[in-house]
Amino acid sequence: MPETTETTRRLRCALFVDFDNVYLGLRRLDPEAAAAFAGEPGHWLAALETGTDEDGDFSRRFLVRACYLNPSAFSQFRPNFTRAGFTVVDCPSLTQQGKSSADINLVLDAVDALAASTRYDEFVIVSADADFTPLALRCRAADRRVTIVTASPAASAYRAVADTVVTADQLAELVRPPAVDDPAVADVAAVAPAQAPAAGPVPRTPARRAVLRMVRAADQPLNGGRVAQAAQQADPTLGPDWGGAGSFFPWLSRTVPEVAAAQGFVWDPERFSEADLPGAGGVDLPPLQRQVVAVTDIPNLPTERYRVLLEALAADIAEHPFDRPETARRVRDACQAAGEPIGRASVNTVIAGVLYAGLDLSEPVTARRLAQTWAENVVGLCRGARMELSAADVAAIKEWVGGGLVKG
Repeated sequence: MPETTETTRRLRCALFVDFDNVYLGLRRLDPEAAAAFAGEPGHWLAALETGTDEDGDFSRRFLVRACYLNPSAFSQFRPNFTRAGFTVVDCPSLTQQGKSSADINLVLDAVDALAASTRYDEFVIVSADADFTPLALRCRAADRRVTIVTASPAASAYRAVADTVVTADQLAELVRPPAVDDPAVADVAAVAPAQAPAAGPVPRTPARRAVLRMVRAADQPLNGGRVAQAAQQADPTLGPDWGGAGSFFPWLSRTVPEVAAAQGFVWDPERFSEADLPGAGGVDLPPLQRQVVAVTDIPNLPTERYRVLLEALAADIAEHPFDRPETARRVRDACQAAGEPIGRASVNTVIAGVLYAGLDLSEPVTARRLAQTWAENVVGLCRGARMELSAADVAAIKEWVGGGLVKG
């Protein structure tokens, strides 16, 4: 059983870091975040030590901290992890193809931990490698929580077996040292950028902290009922009248003005908008496209909206230096100004996809080149998910996600 105090649960955790996978994934997405991940592991480790779920706040005690890296490529980072209390396991390449032994070493150690006399409540696997899906299934079958932390696209089957998934965008924010001036949000800065404080006094309550942490850690807008439950669990004294506010959403507006809410959902306005709400701007796609969306989690957009997004991205890169968060915001605004309900999450997904595919966005690039790279990335995700695609299927997918800019 997890250790408990009057207000929080304390989980005994085993943490396993596939360094090569995470560092290389982050380096493609955000080189500064990759440097922070490798250079200051103590920072993001501290950020992972607290969290919130449907049962309220919890803290983690990492009894096992193991990092697996290829010493021929990344030995310079070993002292950073040793200093942060990790056991660093050297996993040199044992094949002509250069593949290291990190996977098998990590799995063997995790299985040993699962059978150990100490009962670990949670296994945290820091890797996007879907080869760890059987390990995650083994942990779940033993009634242990599973959290996966990814730095690149992860297969849907791998994500589905986890209790919690920290996405690449969340990890990129989490590894950055926070710049916090408002003590009311200091406890949540580890999972999101600092927000400007609202005008006037804001009550600093356990419920406020729980809502901020939950919303800023989410990878999509959250159902308001789920957020309300977390607030009530964090502060049962709110009662049915929500501390005099009458109901949840008026309380939310008064107590947590940093978040946005509409249509029964709550979200972080720095990352999402109403265009990101479930069903917003969605269309009834043909069967093949519906399957691709379900398997890969790419945006549910029709061809013409993909074209608007890709052309807006190309135009922005031509006019402004590429900065992932700011570029995504400007492209989202340009799409919506053009009358297309395309949310920031959709823009982020496309940007991340072309970056992972190796396209350099620091220099101007044509919309057609963006479309080709994005389309190849999507086809790769489908094949990684073991979808059986005919040549006609591949051509249809490329024309669709390429906004009509790519043929076959």
